[in-house]
Amino acid sequence: MDSYSNNNGGQRFRKIPHQSLAHIRMEPLLDDNLEQWPHLNELVQCYKTDWVKDEHKYGHYESVAHVSFQSQIFEGPDTDIETELHLGNSREAKLDEFTDDEIPSTSGRQMTEPTFSDGSQLHLTKHLGLSPLPAYEPAFDWENERSMIFGQRIPESPMTLNGSGLKISVKVLSLAFQAGLVEPFYGTLCLYNKERREKLSEDFYFHVVPTDMQDEQNTPERRGIFYLDAPSASVCLLVQLEKPASEEGGVTPSVYSRKEPVHLSEREKQKLQVWSRIMPYRESFAWAIVPLFDSSTGATSGGPASPSSPLTQSVSGSASHEGTFEPIAKVMLDGKSGYSSGSSVVVEISNLNKVKESYTEDSLQDPKRKVHKPVKGVLRLEIEKHQLGYSDIENLSESGSLANDSVDMGDRAPDSVLSRVPGNSSDGLRSGSQKWNVHDGKAVSGNGSNACPSSELNASDFQAFDFRTTVRNEPFLQLFHCLYVYPLTVSLSRKRNLFVRVELRKDDLDIRRPPLEAMHPREPGAGPQKWVHTQIAVGTRVASYHDEIKLSLPAIWTPLHHLLFTFFHVDLQTKLEVPKPVVIGYAVLPLSTHAQLRSEISLPIMRELVPHYLQDLGKERLEYLEDGKNIFRLRLRLCSSLYPFNERIRDFFLEYDRHTLRTSPPWGSELLEAINSLKNVDSTALLQFLHPILNMLLHLIGSGGETLQVAAFRAMVNILTRVQQESVDDGERNRFLVNYVDYAFDDFGGRQAPVYPGLSTVWGSLARSKAKGYRVGPVYDDVLAMAWFFLELVVKSLALEQTRLFYHNLPLDEDVPPMQLKEGVFRCVMQLYDCLLTEVHERSKKGLSLAKRLNSSLAFFCYDLLSIIEPRQVFELVSLYLDKFSGVCQSVLHDCKLTFLQIICDHDLFVEMPGRDPSDRNYLSSVLIQEIFLTWDHEDLSQRSKAARILVVLLCKHEFDARYQKPEDKLYIAQLYFPLIGQILDEMPVFYNLSSTEKREVLIAILQIVRNLDDTSLVKAWQQSIARTRLFFKLMEESLVLFEHRKPSDGMLLGSSSRSPTVDAPPSPKYSERLSPAINNYLSEASRQEVRPQGTPDNGFLWQRVNSQLSSPSQPYSLREALAQAQSSRIGASAQALRESLHPILRQKLELWEENLSAAVSLQVLETAEKFSTMAAAHTIATDYGKLDCLSAIFMSFFSRNQPLVFWKALFPVFNTVFDLHGETLMARENDRFLKQVAFHLLRLAVFRNESIRKRAVVGLQILVRSSLYYIMQTARLRVMLTITLSELMSDVQVTQMKSDGTLEESGEARRLRKSLEEMADESKSKELLKECGLSESGLMVIPEGLSENRWSWSEVKRLSDSLVLALDASLEHALLGPAMTMDRYAAAESFYKLAMAFAPVPDLHIMWLLHLCDAHQEMQSSAEAAQCAVAVAGVVMQALVARKDGVWSRDHITSLRKICPMVSCEINSEASAAEVEGYGASKLTVDSAVKYLQSANKLFSQAELFHFCASILELVIPVYKSRRAYDEDLGSRRERILSLSTGGVRARVFDRFLFDTPFTKNGKTQGGLEDQWKRRSVLQTEGSFPALVNRLLVIKSESLEFSPVENAIGMIETRTAALRNELEEPRSSEGDQRPRLQSLQRILQGSVAVQVNSGVLSVCTAFLSGEPATRLRSQELQQLIAALLEFMAVCKRAIRVHFRLIGEEDQEFHTQLVNGFQSLTAELSHYIPAILSEL
Repeated sequence: MDSYSNNNGGQRFRKIPHQSLAHIRMEPLLDDNLEQWPHLNELVQCYKTDWVKDEHKYGHYESVAHVSFQSQIFEGPDTDIETELHLGNSREAKLDEFTDDEIPSTSGRQMTEPTFSDGSQLHLTKHLGLSPLPAYEPAFDWENERSMIFGQRIPESPMTLNGSGLKISVKVLSLAFQAGLVEPFYGTLCLYNKERREKLSEDFYFHVVPTDMQDEQNTPERRGIFYLDAPSASVCLLVQLEKPASEEGGVTPSVYSRKEPVHLSEREKQKLQVWSRIMPYRESFAWAIVPLFDSSTGATSGGPASPSSPLTQSVSGSASHEGTFEPIAKVMLDGKSGYSSGSSVVVEISNLNKVKESYTEDSLQDPKRKVHKPVKGVLRLEIEKHQLGYSDIENLSESGSLANDSVDMGDRAPDSVLSRVPGNSSDGLRSGSQKWNVHDGKAVSGNGSNACPSSELNASDFQAFDFRTTVRNEPFLQLFHCLYVYPLTVSLSRKRNLFVRVELRKDDLDIRRPPLEAMHPREPGAGPQKWVHTQIAVGTRVASYHDEIKLSLPAIWTPLHHLLFTFFHVDLQTKLEVPKPVVIGYAVLPLSTHAQLRSEISLPIMRELVPHYLQDLGKERLEYLEDGKNIFRLRLRLCSSLYPFNERIRDFFLEYDRHTLRTSPPWGSELLEAINSLKNVDSTALLQFLHPILNMLLHLIGSGGETLQVAAFRAMVNILTRVQQESVDDGERNRFLVNYVDYAFDDFGGRQAPVYPGLSTVWGSLARSKAKGYRVGPVYDDVLAMAWFFLELVVKSLALEQTRLFYHNLPLDEDVPPMQLKEGVFRCVMQLYDCLLTEVHERSKKGLSLAKRLNSSLAFFCYDLLSIIEPRQVFELVSLYLDKFSGVCQSVLHDCKLTFLQIICDHDLFVEMPGRDPSDRNYLSSVLIQEIFLTWDHEDLSQRSKAARILVVLLCKHEFDARYQKPEDKLYIAQLYFPLIGQILDEMPVFYNLSSTEKREVLIAILQIVRNLDDTSLVKAWQQSIARTRLFFKLMEESLVLFEHRKPSDGMLLGSSSRSPTVDAPPSPKYSERLSPAINNYLSEASRQEVRPQGTPDNGFLWQRVNSQLSSPSQPYSLREALAQAQSSRIGASAQALRESLHPILRQKLELWEENLSAAVSLQVLETAEKFSTMAAAHTIATDYGKLDCLSAIFMSFFSRNQPLVFWKALFPVFNTVFDLHGETLMARENDRFLKQVAFHLLRLAVFRNESIRKRAVVGLQILVRSSLYYIMQTARLRVMLTITLSELMSDVQVTQMKSDGTLEESGEARRLRKSLEEMADESKSKELLKECGLSESGLMVIPEGLSENRWSWSEVKRLSDSLVLALDASLEHALLGPAMTMDRYAAAESFYKLAMAFAPVPDLHIMWLLHLCDAHQEMQSSAEAAQCAVAVAGVVMQALVARKDGVWSRDHITSLRKICPMVSCEINSEASAAEVEGYGASKLTVDSAVKYLQSANKLFSQAELFHFCASILELVIPVYKSRRAYDEDLGSRRERILSLSTGGVRARVFDRFLFDTPFTKNGKTQGGLEDQWKRRSVLQTEGSFPALVNRLLVIKSESLEFSPVENAIGMIETRTAALRNELEEPRSSEGDQRPRLQSLQRILQGSVAVQVNSGVLSVCTAFLSGEPATRLRSQELQQLIAALLEFMAVCKRAIRVHFRLIGEEDQEFHTQLVNGFQSLTAELSHYIPAILSEL
């Protein structure tokens, strides 16, 4: 694997030039030879040498392009989002071709790009989907993650010359007067603090020239650039105007302040123009103060006429300035947007105060003392504010992704801005170069410019020196050495027109020699001047001046360097020539005595200058004005980064020079004293000269003797500690010190020996002294506290030496090779390191925070050395650490160890860390894996999560870094971490004890490792044992569970999910349980930001923090955040409430990430399962080949989870492959449960409205049928499965829906399921369907390997399909009955019957519905039908038992049972009865249950008085008792009794033919006399036989016969005869049975022989034998009638005899009546049939 230490062609270090104070010569007059002043040389080098920045110190990270996530479609049974989106997108494309797809919609869904899987195919053809890691860490921010590490080094931006804060640019646009502009005007602008009465900046000069006086070539308009720390109401712009001095007797300045609007006359104009051309001197004219940040009007120093501040609203973030300015100071907004460029405003200053006479600074503050008339004019300024960002120093990428020295930020800005807007792409911010964080109330980009291009400096811009630079508690960064001179007043006894000339002279030898060219010019572009002069004070005794005179100073002053002031009077009258000034005196000011004074100085004025006028001898000869009084007042301001005001620092510099130049005694006691006295220097002075002082001390440590070394080291420790403690910066690494190490320190640019040997030696000796127990004083704790600084210095010194060694002889684009540290130095470093380790170990046990910080510093030391020195030497250091902290240790020590590893492993090269053995390349990573695993078993819960986080962040760093994208790199890294999976599998309880959050972290890591492994490595996880392989897939199942996407609508929101136990309740609110913990921080931070409209100015961030002035940390930034705070403040605030508080765009992103995470995890597990399947087919792994439970379990997990569309599309090709390879095993009876689950989910998916999913479900069913046909050679068992699952599905799916009229109709789900079942057997659509689902068109016909014949049969599939459709229709019909079931009992029973028949393939379901039917019949008192149901149930059980060859019953018993109930099915076979699937099948089919149902049938037949059936049923029970040897007399006697009742030839038979008679007459009446009464007999044949399972059977055949009146009469008589004969012939077994027989006999006889008129046989004779012609019979009919009558009478006679035998005493009288009746009847009949008497 490549070494990634330096990716920019060996240029580890980058030079950063200091920003010069543009175009202003601030540097000193360096004419002298600085070699004689080493401290000066050091200072100049310090300020002028380029900074050197180590590009890789803070890690080197090149982010890959963002993964573009697409919305995942999670379909429900009744949704078809896919189609809706396609339709919506095609419609949008037609409507609007100009929409910006990058802007996320707030509706929560956007799908305009290819789907997830299509996109993934472009990058990784071998993977089914994207890696889960980017979706788990969608806003991965490497810098942010690093900043979480304890003691993490935060990179600092290079300090700016002007602090941090606001930059304000001012441009003078125009000056106009009511009277007209005819002469040039000059002016100055400066920042002024009106409360402190203090100038904050030097003056910016400008001039306004009338149009006719302008040059041909216009100079570009200059801007004055001013710097401010922070907005303040007291800060204002002081504007002072000058004009050519007024001519005596000419046009006075009062013309500009006349009340009436009068223009200058032509004569006045001419006079002014002529005069202004010849007058070189200027007088003060007017002034104004412009408050910059004060929004109150009228309250400022300018009185009622004060303008309001132009920048107030801009600073506070508002773009509206309406109504905040008084008419006299209008602010006009350029352009309609409110900003012309950036945030500039145009200010019209109309409250210019005319200077009536000479004015002082006090009069500015108190206008009541002097009357200032307003000038009738307007000065227009354009004021623009800029955030003072890092871009003002350099265009530097903190992530190290920019390697070249000059980058045109103007070109890059639009791209970088776009890439930082979170809304622009569907994922978050990943690399450091796109980091956004909020710091000091400003959005700071880690990548450079966040200012608008318009704010770039022009060449002509003037940057005003900020006077606060000299008083800030900050190190000086720039070489400046100049003096500002402010002449204040000259008090004379007579009026003069006075001005002053100022010059700098080297000595007082000869006044004729020219002065030094040190004066700064006022005109742009001019070079240094020899002198400058002030304004002219016209006609006054006390001349007041407001000039600022700036001059550069020599580096070293001699006592003779002095300022010379020359005072001139000039006559202001027009004469023949230009007025000439006249010298009236001189004043001198030696620099050495006065330069550093801050107070006012008063000087006398000399009349003449004589040679040596500075010396005492010369002064005696001088003559003074005004009696030698100090009449000239002035003020000085020294601004110097070369000359310290502090005397101790000056002493140290002096002694340093003497020591360096060897002019002091060799023992250097004065230097020691000077070094020791540095500890007493005040903090401001110390900070200002911090960099050069540190450089000098390091020089002494490197090159001094041992005494000096120790003294310098101790002084350095003291200084560092003070800087750390006394500065306002409370960071663990003080930013001034960080700036020194990171930028300023360059190890003397190679001019001297490197610092690191000396520093290591002196520190090491101190550490060893401490280790030996010597007293080293309190300084040692300070050394430890500041150890980070020294360690980083050592590292930078080493790295610079390494770079300088190899720089010139290194080929381009090649990395600097590691440097072998010299043995002596390495030993010294090792000893020092060992001592510090001991300190960490000892102090950690005491719980001291210093130990943890030192631990981090040592880790960073090793981290840094990895890039510089030989890795084997670093290994020595790291192994020393780990030996000291080995094994399980105290919690605090373990935490230190984790932090140490976390820091080291953040280095690119940690994966290449060598080991003790040359073959052991992965020493550090193996240690990391062991320690992480050890931590997961640690009792400290916070450390567990820390360990999991370390792992994920490391994997993210590999995954998202552009340098690790080669497949071989990814494989190497995966192999590196692969042992972790083995450890987890060996110790699964450790994994199970983790919280759900940590489990997710671990599982994401496992999935990432598995994803990048090659097959030969991955197979090792499955080769050791079957149990271990099972555990691996348990982890995969756990992944599917923990990352399943549950939409809020499922009622299974995060937090409320049963799978996330309450013990893991987060201390902080969580927006998402499933995503990385970092996302919660990202979202809580993002929700605090204000959303700005697209294309906003300033810096282009979408989430922009409001100005820090306007909102305290305790106050919410927005209503939305207030809601979030309120929600999260509740105990156990739900994730749902938090999510709802998010901005819609953020909420959309969150859902998008969660969807994609779920999809990626499922696809990754699917990919792993496919690999496992392939390897299992080759029998190269350890698994249960009999069941393949790993495969079956993972597939059940797939189907039972909520999965996205992209997963379903990927699943079925894999599903097909798996069944191709393992169909025989998976279809085996051991996998019935798996098959049943798969069948259920396929049918469930077949209900979906989404066609993509529904069609795939159909193909899945076909794959199952194919496997069933090939491996089981029939589909009976599969039909059982599918029928079972269809039954279960019917309870889940809504098969009906309400119509508008309140009735029910078939639902869409039912229709779609029917369609799917029909398509399953549709041969014509099959090819297209397979192709659409990504399978081969001939996929169903392909003969699996190992088989020879084609067993696929469309007819078999059709039969299966029809069977399932039948079950569906029965279920649907049953559901549609719904409310009507209680009303129409018969329909309800028939519905149960249809269900029982439809589900007949499944014994349990068949039985269930038959029992429902039985209950329904019993409710209707239909006992016979209920009994038939019980028989049918018993038949099912018996058939199954016979099929199983259970020895109780045989096929003959089934046949006899079918005689009782012909509807007993014959289709129950061994396959069906043996399909034991989760409670279905053989477990319920027992002999006892059959007996139970037979006895129930017996009871019900008895209730129905169908006793003949009872005997047949008991015959079937007998074999059971016989088999159990329980056949006793009781059962035998019962059987005999029932058989005796059924004697007489009545068989246990059932009926399927029925007849009924209908009377009618030929004349149309229903009833008539016997002679007219015809009869129609109907005969019906039913589909089954009665008694049946239902009350109604379908009539399949119908016949009818007609009987004439006589045939009708004959039939009536024969019926009576038969009834009597039946009664006489029925056998009776005992005496007890005679009584019922007697009663029935009496009843029949009474109706037969009692003689009544027109009734019975007598009426027949009367009707047909009376001889009437109408009823005359044919002879055959006559004979039949007579024969019937004779037979009837004979039977009656016999019955009367039997009656006599049966009666007792009580019935004698009744018998007598019967006999009399019979005789009477015989007598009556004999009239018609004479032969009757002889017969009877």
